[in-house]
Amino acid sequence: MFPTSAGPSAPVAAVLCGLGGRLPARAVTNAHLARRLDTDDTWIRTRTGIRRRYVVEPGQATSDLAVEAGRRALASAGADRVDAVLVATTTPDRPCPATAPAVAARLGQSGAAAFDVGAVCTGFVYGLASAAGLIAAGVAERVLLIGADTYSTIVDPLDRANAIIFGDGAGAVVLRAGRPDEPGAVGHFDLGSDGTHEDLITVAAGGSRQRSRPGEPGREERHFAMRGREVYRHAVTRMAASARATLSGAGWTADDVDHFVPHQANLRILHSVADALALPRERCVTHVESVGNTGAASIPLALADAARAGTLRPGHRLLLTAFGGGLTWGSCLLTWPELPRPERITP
Repeated sequence: MFPTSAGPSAPVAAVLCGLGGRLPARAVTNAHLARRLDTDDTWIRTRTGIRRRYVVEPGQATSDLAVEAGRRALASAGADRVDAVLVATTTPDRPCPATAPAVAARLGQSGAAAFDVGAVCTGFVYGLASAAGLIAAGVAERVLLIGADTYSTIVDPLDRANAIIFGDGAGAVVLRAGRPDEPGAVGHFDLGSDGTHEDLITVAAGGSRQRSRPGEPGREERHFAMRGREVYRHAVTRMAASARATLSGAGWTADDVDHFVPHQANLRILHSVADALALPRERCVTHVESVGNTGAASIPLALADAARAGTLRPGHRLLLTAFGGGLTWGSCLLTWPELPRPERITP
């Protein structure tokens, strides 16, 4: 437990005070993919809006990107120590143990609480809620939350439908205990799930269900699979409904939102959700065009990219929303604080 100067009855909020992101060095353009797959640049851009994505080198792991993003977020916050390290990821270094303790140790945070958050592409929003809960409960005063994924390690490189969408990356934020009314305070969460549709986004092999059966898994079972058309429909519906619930809980309307920061799934989904919320598309923060879908890393990377470009300014009101496998979804609100200009996320 930590003391609060405002007294034991004062509400405590999680306040964003640091931000950082990192992409791997190797860029993969649509032209690169066209040489490997039966596709071309126009086909990819028309369906996804993506022009380029970044992928790890052989031997590079999710934790390597997470450590670099975490280091940058800690420097941004001017923090030498945190009480907890959370890593939201679908691509941990190993099935066991969790990746977060190793990331914490490499960042000089041994002794801090550390655990992974598994909610696929909604992981960062779930992680924000988890960090806010730790802070509100008095368990932690500062939390480092990292969204990191290396989808290139689970997507079949010959899968024309999915290889064009996903990229690798890590984004991180530091949250501290503060007041609900100060800039940077995160709040008014809406979280949900529907496990009856768990088969829409899967990696079948590697878990107890597959391992408990005799025989070795096939190629398809070892790789990421997604039923795209159904996922598109659920993503738009669930993200829009979650965003509306969050706005309603805060007493906001779409007109109160300066910037809409959705999970960077693909450009068509982002625009469809913005349209469903009656939000002008120009308020939608996107960088999926240049990095692809980076899973749990996509929202913090989009924040870092927009903050560096000067798009986000102190006092701007942000609506964050995400959707992922599970199915899972979630949204929250954030008033942008004064932060140092982030480093470039691209190498």
